[in-house]
Amino acid sequence: MSPVIQARALTKRFGDSEVVRGIDFSIPRGSCFGFLGPNGAGKTTTIRMLLGLSPISGGELRLFDLPMPGAGRAIRARIGVVPQMDNLDPDFSVAENLRIFASYFGLGGAEVERRIGELLDFVELRDRAARKVGSLSGGMLRRLTIARALINDPELVVLDEPTTGLDPQVRHLIWGRLRELQRRGKTLLLTTHYMEEAERLCDRLVIMDQGRILEQGSPAELIARHIEPEVVEIRGDGLDALGRQLADTGCRIEPLGDLLYCYAESARPLLDRLEADGCPHPYLHRRANMEDVFLKLTGRELHE
Repeated sequence: MSPVIQARALTKRFGDSEVVRGIDFSIPRGSCFGFLGPNGAGKTTTIRMLLGLSPISGGELRLFDLPMPGAGRAIRARIGVVPQMDNLDPDFSVAENLRIFASYFGLGGAEVERRIGELLDFVELRDRAARKVGSLSGGMLRRLTIARALINDPELVVLDEPTTGLDPQVRHLIWGRLRELQRRGKTLLLTTHYMEEAERLCDRLVIMDQGRILEQGSPAELIARHIEPEVVEIRGDGLDALGRQLADTGCRIEPLGDLLYCYAESARPLLDRLEADGCPHPYLHRRANMEDVFLKLTGRELHE
């Protein structure tokens, strides 16, 4: 079965600046695929090329085994998009927003009304169907935007930072709905700055920086490939001396401000030392995660 998206040497230039530098990736059908990277890494530009919103400067891009941009109209009819910012029409009700958006795909009648009811049930907004959008909370707006992206029953759903700014309850609700979409056979393409979100949802990830793909693989593969399995975080002032003292515990130690990150195959020797010495600083023992991988590959400096 051909992949939903196949990119080879995909390139984007703005004048003399190359912002996407010949990247290759493939997205299998029915998967949740994540794009990670700091601001300015090229993620948004790549998504815009996938959607036919920005011309390709070089390379090859195919969606549903059709060429982009050559078959752009046919491709976009099979995609649902959840933008980073909600752009619902405040003058219309919840149901009207879905009804009007359906008309852009030439959809209407009893079938669309049935579809609207199903989608409002799916995002738990059936009781808000007649409410104006302006009366909804931020979490409700996000759920409605997801419902709108599904009105044309798309094969591919592109989600640009779908849970940014939402409280944990809403975030977990949306995660559950995205997993349900995947169980129904939808392919999901996700960009996010929440490493926990990427680790929980994505079957496969690419990490981009400065227009290039630094790494790709499943979250578990990337963690095992780049980071020791156990981490101890020590917080406090004046940790440089402590870091030197702990060097013989077998840890890889990285200082960052008032934090000392200690990476180890086994943290037991380090924990024993901290307990024996009566460490005055608070510390946390945890497993390695995607945030550790992300920071190791892209650096801990600000990207602005």
